[in-house]
Amino acid sequence: MPPEIADGRLRKGAVRRRALLDATLRLVGRSGVAAVTQRAVAAEAELPPSAVLYYFASVDELLVAALREVNDRYVDDLITIESLDALADLIAVYAAQDRERTIAEYDLYLLAARRPDLRDELERWDRALDELARRLAPDRAELIAAAVNGLYLRAATSGIDRSTAARILGARNM
Repeated sequence: MPPEIADGRLRKGAVRRRALLDATLRLVGRSGVAAVTQRAVAAEAELPPSAVLYYFASVDELLVAALREVNDRYVDDLITIESLDALADLIAVYAAQDRERTIAEYDLYLLAARRPDLRDELERWDRALDELARRLAPDRAELIAAAVNGLYLRAATSGIDRSTAARILGARNM
């Protein structure tokens, strides 16, 4: 197969996989994890139902892939934070994103809390958050880690603004 055809197929596959993951997050955000079925995801992504099982071995694998992707982004973002002010900014950005997406991301974490096979993802988040808290505020690291978890929950439920996040974290530039 000529390389340009293979590259085109790879791009098409990546676009379809992305569409399925995005559709999954929209469904979870609107109706919860139970709403994620092969047909529902395919319809939301505007793809044939067979595409779901072509790119993912099961609907469960699709949910796990969505969780890992969300966690990858969150953990990667934490690594870049250099101050409590920057952490307050990051929390405000998450709170300002599409509310359905924020709810979906939190719902995926709750799914992981109920499933021992997904425990590693929760532990990965906790390790990254604990490390960040120790780096930014070693004398109150546990308090900062607990506050961030609470602020993320607030972002998913009723929302939170940057100044409130900064005040709770004890950031300097409120």
